[in-house]
Amino acid sequence: MTDPLKVLIVEDEALLAMELESLVEEAGHSVVGWATSSAEARSMVESTDADIAFVDIHLTDGPTGVDVAHYIGEKKRSMVVFMTANPKRIPDHFAGAIGVIAKPYTMNGLTSALRYLQEGVRRPPPVSTRPAGFTLSPAFEAVWAPAA
Repeated sequence: MTDPLKVLIVEDEALLAMELESLVEEAGHSVVGWATSSAEARSMVESTDADIAFVDIHLTDGPTGVDVAHYIGEKKRSMVVFMTANPKRIPDHFAGAIGVIAKPYTMNGLTSALRYLQEGVRRPPPVSTRPAGFTLSPAFEAVWAPAA
């Protein structure tokens, strides 16, 4: 059994963040922090030791999720997964993120994505089939899911 993931949630909608926290914990992982703005997220990145950061594109201070992803990438602290209802707002290079989970997501979809990410973080590349609701960034597609 691989170690559970430590997850940072960057989401400005409290109900969504609480639901996500519950789903992450039900899947056997732990939530190490929750931020609603880019400033809070930067502070959390410095004070937590997350493996994965689930980052919404639109936060309380505007569409700053991409900036948060860049910041996390520069710090090499954790891997970013965008969670958004509007994937078109993600730049082509994904700001260094692994990929995106489209909202709305299902509990099964999120659980499958967590398993896939856990494999990718702990023993890359993942051995599970990529979940339907999860899109890999081009950079991670090349490494985690090369064409056979």
